[in-house]
Amino acid sequence: MIESTPPPEVLFHEQGASWWWLSAGPAAGIAMALIQMSAGYGIQLLVPSIFLVLVSGFLAIQVKAARIHTSVELTPDHLRQGTERLRIDDIVRVYPEPKGQEEPKWMSSRALGELTGVPRGRTGIGLRLTNDRTAQAWARKHHQLRAALTHLMEERIPPGPVS
Repeated sequence: MIESTPPPEVLFHEQGASWWWLSAGPAAGIAMALIQMSAGYGIQLLVPSIFLVLVSGFLAIQVKAARIHTSVELTPDHLRQGTERLRIDDIVRVYPEPKGQEEPKWMSSRALGELTGVPRGRTGIGLRLTNDRTAQAWARKHHQLRAALTHLMEERIPPGPVS
């Protein structure tokens, strides 16, 4: 009998984009049909159908790419940002949120994932990694991801004695 291991517990997850954006395709088709009707041409299904297919197709590609490249998943063992996976054991510290006018050094570090920077609409979280490296994790709900990462760090490395 083969025993299957259960999937790891997901502590934080963002899907990257919603498939609801595809509803803009039918909306574009309906809008074109209404424009035709208001102009007195009657309904000719060719133009609304073309708009429906083009808008839906383009958005499907965009949503699929966003779901691959801007999704985030945190488990007790790994942090996945897009297609890059980082072991939690490689994270030494989670830097505090920046305060004031001065920009912390970690904000110029590379963003995790295969993108060239922190994706638009997301906020970076500074991470100190092993071998004296720094990187930026990112998420829309960055406060929740920061709290989950900080909790994992505290579990792994208990705080020192209070002096």
